Order: sequence, then C-alpha cells, then structure tokens
Amino acid sequence: MTTLTPVLTKTWDQPDSFTLAGYEREGGYRTLRRALAMEPDDIVQTVKDSGLRGRGGAGFPTGMKWGFLPPDSPNPRYLVVNADESEPGTCKDIPLMMANPHVLVEGVIISSYAIRSNHAFIYVRGEVLHVIRRLQAAVAEAYEAGYLGKDILGSGYDLELVVHTGAGAYICGEETALLDSLEGYRGQPRLKPPFPAVAGLYGGPTVINNVESIASVPSIVANGADWFTSMGTEKSAGFGIFSLSGHVTRPGQYEAPLGITLRELLDMAGGIRAGHRLKFWTPGGSSTPIFTDEHLDVPLDFESVGAAGSMLGTRALQIFDETVCVVRAVLRWSEFYAHESCGKCTPCREGTYWYKQMLKRLEAGQGSEEDLETLLDLSDNILGRSFCALGDGATSPVVSSIKLFRDEYIQHFERGGCPFDPAKSTLWAGA
Repeated sequence: MTTLTPVLTKTWDQPDSFTLAGYEREGGYRTLRRALAMEPDDIVQTVKDSGLRGRGGAGFPTGMKWGFLPPDSPNPRYLVVNADESEPGTCKDIPLMMANPHVLVEGVIISSYAIRSNHAFIYVRGEVLHVIRRLQAAVAEAYEAGYLGKDILGSGYDLELVVHTGAGAYICGEETALLDSLEGYRGQPRLKPPFPAVAGLYGGPTVINNVESIASVPSIVANGADWFTSMGTEKSAGFGIFSLSGHVTRPGQYEAPLGITLRELLDMAGGIRAGHRLKFWTPGGSSTPIFTDEHLDVPLDFESVGAAGSMLGTRALQIFDETVCVVRAVLRWSEFYAHESCGKCTPCREGTYWYKQMLKRLEAGQGSEEDLETLLDLSDNILGRSFCALGDGATSPVVSSIKLFRDEYIQHFERGGCPFDPAKSTLWAGA
C-alpha cells in the first residue's frame, strides 16, 4: 500500500507534458482510437465494472451515473466537466489540468462518445488564468490534430468541446448551480428532481463529472476494469491523487491506491515538519469532519473514513501541528462558507453568518460554554435542512472540532483570549 501509482501524474516532471507532442509520445490518444472502434455501451459497462467512483467528493459510481441518461429523450445530451475546484485544501484538479490537460481532453472525448453526446463543456474557475490558457491551448491542439470537431479520426463521430470560465463562486462547484452559471444565470442550486441526468444543461440529459473522474477514463479503457480494481479496496477501487498541504515536510500531490493511510503518506512526505507533532487534519477538505493523530491508520477509502466519522471527499489532507489553534482554523473556514453562501436558503445564509459571529467571539475569549451548545444547536438546524451541500459542509468542522477539542474552546474564554497567541503562549516557539 505504500507504493505510489503514477498514472495521471506519471509525466508531470517532463517539461513538455502539457503539449500534444509530449502527450502523444507517452501514448496519448491511442486509447481514443481504440474507444471509437468500440460500442458506446461497452465503454459504459467497462467504467461500471471498474468501480470508478466520482473523484469530486461524493464518490458516486461514475458508470452508474452515465447509465441514468434516459434513452428516449429528444433533447441533445451533454457532458459537463466540473473543474470549479475551490474548497479550502482541495488542490488536485488544478495541477492536473496544468501539467497534463490532454489526458482530460482525451477523457472528455471518450466519455462523450460513450454517453452519445456531441457537446461537452469544461467549466473551470476564472481565477486560474494560467490553467485556462493551458486548457484552451490543449483543446486547440486537439482540434488541429483531428481529435475534436467533425468526423473524429474518420469514425463519423462529432464532438464540440468548450472551455467555459466561471466567475469565481464556490457555490458553482455544486453541479446544478454550475449548470445555471453555464447557461448565463446567477449560480444557485436547482431543486431536484428533476436530476441533471434527466433535465440538465439547456433541459437536456446531462452528465456532470469531476476532472479527475474523466481523466481516469482513458487508462481504464486502455487497461481494462480488472487492472483498475486490482488497486484500492473492494468498494473503493483504483487510485487517486492525495493532496498533502500544511505542516508537512514535503507537501504535494501523491497518487496512490485508495485505502492507503495518512501514516503511510506522511512517511513518503517526510513526516510532520521538524520539531513538531500532528494535532489535527482533514481527510477530504474543509467540508469534512476533522481527524486527529488517533486516525493516522484509518484507510483512506470511502467506507473506512465514513465509518470513522468523516468523509473522504476530495482527498485534500490539510495537516496541522500543535502550534495551530483549532478555534481559529474553524473560524477561518466558517468565514469562507459565510462569504460563499449563495443566500438562497435560510439555514445556510443565516447559519453560516452566525457561525462567523460566534466563533469570532469565542476565538477572542469572549464566549462561554453555553455558546458551544448554541453552536451545536445551530448546526442541527443547518444540517440536512439546507438547499444544497454547502450548508452541510459548513457544519462539519464546527461539530467535529467541538467534539474533539472542547477543552481548547473552553481555554479561550477561561483565559480571556486565544491561548495560542504568541504573547500568551509558548506554543509558537520555533514555529
């Protein structure tokens, strides 16, 4: 399990990995030729058999999602790639598109062919201009080489691919808000049902997948479902990019089988920064309940992380050592969610606002233990009552931090301020 599995990241160290020439030199677009000779349904079945689960956080089986498209709809089908990566700690799709955009483009073409779509979109954050330029250049190269457009490689299959830049809203990572934004409206989540598979973009059947999910398709089609299931666990098959950030000696992207542990990843990353120890970490970004050093050996797969009380999410492993104030960290995350709430529903709009206000007081040492119960009560009124998952995600760090670090919250108002303030604590020495 400690062996890395470089598939998507295999060529990241090559200076021309992002070019068509560099991608083709490593066998790029060979799988496309093979796929175009297959029946679309056979590709869908291969992806189903592989057990590939969505790499954007929810972990829904990708092939099953493709199979939800109604066969008798008169409307065009669409494939939309969700490249609106923006959750704190999540940083795998941006480097993937930067270093190897053609693997995503090839994945888009094969996936579109499989679901019988002739129109595809990559929705990417507008702030990451360098990535947008890379994607646009890759798409232009693919058109010029005959991999996109009319009669691709003489197969009779047509596909138009558009790189669409968003306007910088975290809510547009929610798939239906993304669709509204793509159509030119304000990005806000839609009521479901109908689900996008039935009535999505422009009212047509739509598949929405994460960047890493679609980029994994070429290797699955090339090597077969058995190859993919030989990695990972029984219910969480394959490999994934684990993003280690924060107080780790060698932060970065580690592509490994699902089921690897943080202890194993830290061993490969050189451990926690010198002279410090692990205090808490997120297994899947800021919207997942936090873990502590007691969870170092939890297998990082969907089932094991869920059983331990959190979510695998996007495998964004934010590492925090003992110099970090948990209350301050949760406050920063809550400020993010309050800022990014679209305001459509009351629980999220009002709840994240009050999170921010209460945590500010607590971090400044002005709260009381009664406030902790109020925070938990507030969380109960947000969780499961929000229009989309943003509100639910905002509750995760609050509830889990009170559960695991209640004493630290109490220290703040007992001392009349943050005990991690350099003027009041020695914990910052050597930080």
